Amino acid sequence: MRLTCLLVLLPATLAAQDISAAAILRDISTLASDRFEGRAPGTRGEDSAVAYIQSQFRAAGLKPGNPDGTYIQQVPLVGTTSAVESRVMIGGREIPLRPLEDIVAWSLRPDTLVRVRPSNIVFVGYGAKAPEYGWDDYKGVDLRGKVVVMLIGDPPIPDPRDSTRLDTAMFGGKAMTYYGRWTYKFETAAARNAAAVLLVHQTGPAGYPWGTVQSNDHEKFEVAGGPPHAPVEGWIQLDVARRIFTAAGVSFDSLERAARTRQFRPVALRGTASFTVRNAVRRIQSRNVVGLLRGSDPKLRNEYVVLSAHWDAYGVGRAINGDSIYNGALDDATGVAWLLAEARAFASLPTAPRRSLVFLAVTAEEQGLLGARWYGQHPLYPLRSTVADV
Repeated sequence: MRLTCLLVLLPATLAAQDISAAAILRDISTLASDRFEGRAPGTRGEDSAVAYIQSQFRAAGLKPGNPDGTYIQQVPLVGTTSAVESRVMIGGREIPLRPLEDIVAWSLRPDTLVRVRPSNIVFVGYGAKAPEYGWDDYKGVDLRGKVVVMLIGDPPIPDPRDSTRLDTAMFGGKAMTYYGRWTYKFETAAARNAAAVLLVHQTGPAGYPWGTVQSNDHEKFEVAGGPPHAPVEGWIQLDVARRIFTAAGVSFDSLERAARTRQFRPVALRGTASFTVRNAVRRIQSRNVVGLLRGSDPKLRNEYVVLSAHWDAYGVGRAINGDSIYNGALDDATGVAWLLAEARAFASLPTAPRRSLVFLAVTAEEQGLLGARWYGQHPLYPLRSTVADV
């Protein structure tokens, strides 16, 4: 058994010897340069990124990864650029919501005008329904036509043996499960026919500051014919949530604590929210970039290991310290640089790994994992023969 494991690892160990820090830095510097304009889908930045990755796959000796003989998998996307007016009324008093400062919202509906009439606001805790953990924040409450407010992240459940730690048997402990991701929360609200869903931003559970949320104030994408969305999605600042809860006569802190228990039930906040969204809509063909290194074993070469990273970032947006290009060096030019390093290293081996390697640079990760989702739904190689994705 030990010998088998060593033999399996040997190609990766040999390949690692050819990985150069200088080459990785060069690729990061290139992809994150101003010339690539932040690598947003549907822009010249996409054209530059796709051309560069394709050229590097070809130079490394990878074969075209699409069975049609190209390095490209087309990903049809619908883009919406939203101008949103929002209003919250509680007890006859309006809670001001300043765009960007207090709220960042949009609509992914491919309509030029989206309206949400004054609708009741309901707090649903973490918005998780996880049967494997015996957890249901919804308790069968009808959310049709409601404005749903949720907390970001997973419910943080203390370890019963050590209250200073999180229980790893519940929602992965410190690790985030899919229940904690903003994509899941928007999906579950749409599935319950909510009129809008607002996530309360907290830097710790989210893993990024409000400035990152503000960078969402640009064109957003969904896969053409993709899943339904609530008419309005977005984020609000923590202090805004506190003001709304206080105006409704409840304590945010108390309800946040209650939301960490299985007994939590949705709470109506005795107020309404309304939205008017004006969308500019366009349809594009974005691209996943795919390279293939055919395996050396006559039997195992028909099994596939996918190595993946996303090439997109946030493009050009609101200027920060005088700079409007969101270069995306760490997220994810670094991942793509490592992907290219792996491609060169594995392709340089005297004998290729036994299984075939698929090098996959996906689009629109920042838009909700869209390129990865498209590949999963339209795999170029059978999923039943795909043994891993790294």
